[in-house]
Amino acid sequence: MVFMDKLIKSISKSGAFRAYVLDSSETVRTAQTKHQTLSSSTVALGRALIANQILAANQKGDSKITLKIIGDSSFGHIICVADTNGHVKGYIQNTGVAIKKTATGEVLVGPFMGKGHFVNIVDYGTGTPYTSTTPLISGEIGEDLAYYLTESEQIPSAVGLNVLLDDNENVQVAGGFMVQVLPGAAEKDIARLEKRLQAMPAISSLLAKDKPLEALLSAIYGDEPYKCLSEDPLSFKCDCSRDRFETALLSLPREDLKIMKEEDSGAEITCQFCAKTYTFTEENLEVMLNDQP
Repeated sequence: MVFMDKLIKSISKSGAFRAYVLDSSETVRTAQTKHQTLSSSTVALGRALIANQILAANQKGDSKITLKIIGDSSFGHIICVADTNGHVKGYIQNTGVAIKKTATGEVLVGPFMGKGHFVNIVDYGTGTPYTSTTPLISGEIGEDLAYYLTESEQIPSAVGLNVLLDDNENVQVAGGFMVQVLPGAAEKDIARLEKRLQAMPAISSLLAKDKPLEALLSAIYGDEPYKCLSEDPLSFKCDCSRDRFETALLSLPREDLKIMKEEDSGAEITCQFCAKTYTFTEENLEVMLNDQP
């Protein structure tokens, strides 16, 4: 059975705030399979991928958004790249972190992200990318994204992200939400929203519902009238290719290619983002050497 991940954009009919809700289960499931991550690393990478899907949904045109979560603890760095067509790819430096709270079985993330920075780089395809950075405030990634949106983009935001694992530590469901207060919102509207958000069930329990996106929207809006603006597909998709890596090899000094051919009997290159390996034989490298000036 093929599951389609989806992002729904909505707005309150009062115009006071907007909300994005995401089912990213297959996206995170694919990342776990490709990178063979253990429990804590799976949840951390999954939250980063969902955060990047939210950042990309905030952009227009054919922008490319790179998210770097740079920590100083067990996970190391998490790097993701998303586009405005719903595609995202990413990796975590340390795939082997698997630590849970003994009492509840909850997967820990924040303590193993440590201190560091939340870096957002937007490439509009017009020249120099726009980079903005905020400090990590908790390492839980959802809170760090909310802080980034509020501080860097000056939009009061609430964010919830999570990845729920099954008994075998495989991804069961993954997703999240973002709510933003819009200019001109009345204090009474903001107060009602804050009350609903404070009363929201744990996001993991909402994601575990039969219809997680509907459950998230219901929890966010309550009795507040709203309308859906769009429904957009999401997926894990890497744009690496053999041609791209061949171009990279051709850019190396001739002597390096000779060493790969004569001493290493070829070359293997693995894409960091999707873990796909490309093999270049001695014959392939000989052709490259002949193609070089």
